[in-house]
Amino acid sequence: MVGIGVDSMSNSELASQTAAGSRRSLARLLTLIQDGETEAIESVSNVENVKSIGITGPPGVGKSCLTDCLASFWAGKGERVGVLCIDPSSPLTGGSLLGDRMRMEQSGVDDRIFIRSVATRSSFGSLPLRLRAMISALSLAGMDRILIETVGVGQTEIGIVSMTDSVLLVDGPDRGDIVQAEKAGLLELADVIVVNKGDLDGAEQAAANIRSGLALGNAESVPVLVVSALNIVGIDELVHALENVQVRSSVEEIRWRHRLTSALLDQVLSDSKFDSTVIDLAEGRISLEQALQIILKQ
Repeated sequence: MVGIGVDSMSNSELASQTAAGSRRSLARLLTLIQDGETEAIESVSNVENVKSIGITGPPGVGKSCLTDCLASFWAGKGERVGVLCIDPSSPLTGGSLLGDRMRMEQSGVDDRIFIRSVATRSSFGSLPLRLRAMISALSLAGMDRILIETVGVGQTEIGIVSMTDSVLLVDGPDRGDIVQAEKAGLLELADVIVVNKGDLDGAEQAAANIRSGLALGNAESVPVLVVSALNIVGIDELVHALENVQVRSSVEEIRWRHRLTSALLDQVLSDSKFDSTVIDLAEGRISLEQALQIILKQ
């Protein structure tokens, strides 16, 4: 493949070069997958995915800093780590700042870490379409571990449960907007909960409040830890908790329910008829019932 640019490669060639360790081929393959290129998606359809962790929480609690810290920790142990940073897109222009990489200072200089900012684009909710296929591409590239940092936390953020093998919920000393996680049910679905910025007043109390809340439900066994990603304190304990997540049958059923729903939604929104059907709806040529029949027939 010497002398052949990634733009000129076929999807099978890109997949082959990605598996051989080419970061440029991986980057191009991820772009094609996010663009909905069918052959690119199919090229990773039979890949066995490595363990993935979804990292979510309210804005401002230090998710990017903590993701950076975790990626660097595992890379320091000799592992290859793939990181997908989800950024919201404008519903009108589709534009996105893609600024998470600027906040990940440690990971940006380590060749064992691959970081990709991903815009939500036209997806329904806070997760981009074809995220599972992007995880498969990173797995094909030989990553030992994959981290997915989400936009924030809210009613739609529960979708991260369907996309990753485990979920790390991040809070801050002031508890931020963690009530949104409680409303969405994400607090009980998280596998590990961490209060970041543990060097600030109120961190231990915030953790105690979360533990008290969990004790009232079915998630009393979920670890609640206090860390400081900035000062790299408590990271060893957090890594141990993430590597020893206890599978809960009730959560697994919910995870697969949402995973199936997400797969169906991906299929519908990726269909070529979807956008034209939306235009017909907006211009009054068809009714909502007719639009549903068009989509369902596909």
